[in-house]
Amino acid sequence: MNPRWTDVVIVRRDRTAPTGETTVVRMLGMLPAHWPCTPGDVGQDRVVLRIELGGVTDASAVRLAVSRVLSDAALRGWTREP
Repeated sequence: MNPRWTDVVIVRRDRTAPTGETTVVRMLGMLPAHWPCTPGDVGQDRVVLRIELGGVTDASAVRLAVSRVLSDAALRGWTREP
């Protein structure tokens, strides 16, 4: 069975927020450690994370976890694209 992936795209809305290179490291550190996750495109104002879906990791679990991570003060100024 081939793994299924979901892409999470976050964008910088506040120019005073840290750039994408810093943000992707923070995001990876705050998401569940057991999730297979890899950075895709990482730019100054836009980050794409690829997260493998399977078991209890489904799209709704990913959305919830990303929302929690983005509520952290260290990621203020970044938001998820729908």
